[in-house]
Amino acid sequence: MSGEGLQDILAEGLDVVFCGINPGLLAAAEGHHFAGRGNRFWRTLHLAGFTPHEVQPEDDRSILQFGCGLTAVVDRPTARADQLSVAEFTAAAADFESKIARHAPCVVAFLGKAAYAGLSGQKDVAWGPQAQTFGNAAVWVLPNPSGRNRAFTLEQLVDAYQKLHAATFKL
Repeated sequence: MSGEGLQDILAEGLDVVFCGINPGLLAAAEGHHFAGRGNRFWRTLHLAGFTPHEVQPEDDRSILQFGCGLTAVVDRPTARADQLSVAEFTAAAADFESKIARHAPCVVAFLGKAAYAGLSGQKDVAWGPQAQTFGNAAVWVLPNPSGRNRAFTLEQLVDAYQKLHAATFKL
């Protein structure tokens, strides 16, 4: 990670690593993942069953105790993900895949099609589980919970994340 991004919250052998496109400006400034008031990540994670309570951004490191981690494809913070270039995804790809392979999660869940499309080179990415692995981890593509992404309601986000939870945390 470069000095301007957010610190990864990773450990070896996690169940799921949630992978954002890149840090938002507020998250980077505060040093905590998904810190924006409008970001629905923490609420969605709780309602989908990943955490027993809604984690606050300042407690983001506690996600490790629930078998989950956090990272981003590109370190550079921006106000909007569309401010990233294809070259930034290309430059990040090899190191990012090595990071996933080194930490060996069961699943890497890309938050938004752009994050996975930028790494895989695929133009048409479906929601949910993907056929290919990434860094030896199974791949899921989930809707981005950013407050800027209003194409999905909270209920739709929770439904998509619950499907990953059910597939990953089988009883």
